[in-house]
Amino acid sequence: MALQRMDNVGIVVEDLDAAVAFFTELGLEAEGTARIEGLFADQAVGLDGVRSDIAMMRTPDGHGKLELAQYHHPAAIGDGSQNPPPNTLGLHRVMFAVDDIDDTIARLRLHGAELIGEVAQYKDVYRLCYLRGPSGIVIALAERTS
Repeated sequence: MALQRMDNVGIVVEDLDAAVAFFTELGLEAEGTARIEGLFADQAVGLDGVRSDIAMMRTPDGHGKLELAQYHHPAAIGDGSQNPPPNTLGLHRVMFAVDDIDDTIARLRLHGAELIGEVAQYKDVYRLCYLRGPSGIVIALAERTS
């Protein structure tokens, strides 16, 4: 059997509405929301009494998806670090290609995004940056310059 595709990236958030607004501003489209609970959820994630709300977000090309999840039970937990540095073990970041990095940063700042470092130029090919968004989510932006 061969791998078919990467289906989605799951991100646990503190405030689902804020995360949906942030990723909508970035340009993702909401596919739908659902309440997730019951035996299948407990079995799939290995927790007891799972109750969460999810929102599925799709990139405009239809190929990439983010599943945003807000856990109500058991409560979401953190590692104690509010703003872990980019070299922290685990999921690092999700990168998005954008047409205008400066405009995108300005729009996302209205949703609480903060630059990590600065916008950098990679050769004559890309402008790149990292941003921290809702719940400490780190995203990267890439604008092709050539």
